Amino acid sequence: MDAPDNLILEHLRLIRGQLDRVETRLDDLTTRTSHVEHAIGRVEVQAAEHSIRFAEMNAKMDRLDARIGRIEKRLDLVES
Repeated sequence: MDAPDNLILEHLRLIRGQLDRVETRLDDLTTRTSHVEHAIGRVEVQAAEHSIRFAEMNAKMDRLDARIGRIEKRLDLVES
């Protein structure tokens, strides 16, 4: 009966070692996933900031276009 017990214990040790390696890899993947999520968040924030700046530039250009139009009309450079 001693040999089967040792065989079972040996298998349990092997299983435990494999489980420890799986847990280590899972922890590593969890950490890496967290870093990726944070990086994506920073990219999204930057994209939103650029989008806001782009919208502000478009609004300024629209106002400039309207001002130029009024100036051209005052100077009779274009038809009304």
